Amino acid sequence: MGKANKGLRAVVLASVTALALAACGGSDGGSSDDKAGGDDTSSGGASKGGTLTFLTLDEQFTNVDPQRIYTGEDLAFFSGYMQRTLNVYNFSTDEAEATGLAPDLATDTGTANEDATSWSWTLKDGLKWEDGSDLTCEDVKYGVSRTFATDIITNGPTYAISMLDVPTDDEGASVYKGPYVTKGNDTAAFDKAVVCEGNKITFNLNKPVGDFNYTVTLLSFSPVPAGSDTGEKYDDKPISSGPYKISEYSKGSQMVLVRNDNWAPETDEYRPAYPDKIVVKFALEASVIDQRLIQDSGEDQSALTVGDPIEPASLATVFGDDRFADRRVNELDPYVRYLALNTSKLPNLEHRKAIAAALDRAQLRTIAGGEFAGDLADGVIKPNLPLDYAPSGMFESLLGQAIPDTGDPEYAKKLIADSGEPIPNVTFDYPQTPTNDKAAAAVVSSLEKAGIKAKPNPIEAGQYYGIVFDPEKANEIINAGWGPDWSNASTVVPELFTPSGGFNLSQVDDKAFNDKVAAAKALTDRDAQAEQWKALNKEAMEQVWVVPTRFGRAQRLAGSKVGSASGEDGKVYIWAPYGSWSYGDLYVKK
Repeated sequence: MGKANKGLRAVVLASVTALALAACGGSDGGSSDDKAGGDDTSSGGASKGGTLTFLTLDEQFTNVDPQRIYTGEDLAFFSGYMQRTLNVYNFSTDEAEATGLAPDLATDTGTANEDATSWSWTLKDGLKWEDGSDLTCEDVKYGVSRTFATDIITNGPTYAISMLDVPTDDEGASVYKGPYVTKGNDTAAFDKAVVCEGNKITFNLNKPVGDFNYTVTLLSFSPVPAGSDTGEKYDDKPISSGPYKISEYSKGSQMVLVRNDNWAPETDEYRPAYPDKIVVKFALEASVIDQRLIQDSGEDQSALTVGDPIEPASLATVFGDDRFADRRVNELDPYVRYLALNTSKLPNLEHRKAIAAALDRAQLRTIAGGEFAGDLADGVIKPNLPLDYAPSGMFESLLGQAIPDTGDPEYAKKLIADSGEPIPNVTFDYPQTPTNDKAAAAVVSSLEKAGIKAKPNPIEAGQYYGIVFDPEKANEIINAGWGPDWSNASTVVPELFTPSGGFNLSQVDDKAFNDKVAAAKALTDRDAQAEQWKALNKEAMEQVWVVPTRFGRAQRLAGSKVGSASGEDGKVYIWAPYGSWSYGDLYVKK
């Protein structure tokens, strides 16, 4: 899910808005007689049959090709309906249970060798594609190979390239170029890294990865049959291994999923496949979506969004009226919003502490939307990553004394005086929007009360990351947000605070810290690893490499006839692994 414009669907489609919130506290087919659709009800009162309708302001899905899907909402949607992987997350309202693993295509959740440099799975018997052909180990291997074709398979995660034991050339590029290149392509290197022996698949890694069994939940590790691969065009209609298949995909209009008659439910205990049909309606106005869900009539009673949040203008209506109590949600999203402090330009720890102490975090939260915008944050690991989260104590004790939510400019002045040198003038980089302009003014005002001269630096959103990732252009304070790529802080702490991390805006390079991170990443004991992430999160806050501002929240509304089999009394909820609906167990109430 990555940076704050990569995970929640609304964030992806309105990245400027997401960045504004980041630190500133953003008819055919199918009937009830079809395969797996004959029962009227199943355990827990969930009903089989009917049509689920999804409403979205999107013109289309960002990507449909499994190796190119990266947003959290889309990962949950396509994993729930079409694309199977070796491992999946549990459907549960309990965040700890939900972020635990279950086997999907495989017989178990994976086995590592002693040093976690090799992981193996055995596939189930009887797996099928939508055309009735067998789904094999070679299909999984081929799907992973597509990630290496970076000129065609764009937008998706590249963990296969960074983790698999495939050598690189003198320029640091993989010697394997994916399945579409014939000349100058070291296919033998990939064949050594990913090995099929009958139903058994083994991934050989270039370093210890203690949570590689979480990595394979990403659809970039899902199978693709080589004979059906159409390269870039595969993004229009991928073949299904799940309970539904694409009947229609008209961009700007709708997508229709119908039952996949060749899906083998006896191999899939995970997906109950309740609806007969799933329809996604594209290109709707946000206000229209809200009004249709609020009015809750006709087919809209079995409708909900594809992650699009409730518009601010509708929040008072939805959350001020108990009529909506059973179909509204207001829960944490996957993202932490924060200010990155550039350690190359702010090397003095006391100066960084002073900035954190001076900041009026409560005002930033108010500007972002108040209580609906999120909860005040104390680190970069969120409570909805429950195994890895622990309060850091940053604003209680780590800065030397307790700091109120509104900041303490007098204490900030003391920290500067005790630092032994004057604090430099600072510049705040942020992507420009009206909301961000207000938040930037609040940041500047907070710091100036502590005697810190600050200047706002608005940047056009499309150019933002190109500038702040350039060490020559990035300034002292940088607006940012981040969410884990899977349910493990191994995709948070290393990414934000090590030189090899993909989002190290703070430009941290601390050898002792790097060594601790490497040791934590190699642990296969998940509970022991979690304790390391808690300690490393606290250490990063002690060093004030960032100033966390907000654990983001999301508000959504569903039709009155939409239920979730894992929800309390069938109520829909935001599912912790992806900050999404629990798509795979949604149903239409009778």
